[in-house]
Amino acid sequence: MILMIDNYDSFTYNLVQSLESLGKKIMVYRNDQIGIKDIEKLNPSCIVISPGPGTPSRAGIS
Repeated sequence: MILMIDNYDSFTYNLVQSLESLGKKIMVYRNDQIGIKDIEKLNPSCIVISPGPGTPSRAGIS
């Protein structure tokens, strides 16, 4: 499973669709709705961080 961190950008789901077309299972979480402990429990094979608007101070877990 691939974890996608969504930085509130509309392009996120373009990336999700592309990865799904390769047969990958994707779970998407907003950058302020998941923490390190949650990520550890999910045990993703990799993490993709989406592009996003705003400033680094608004990047959440990213």
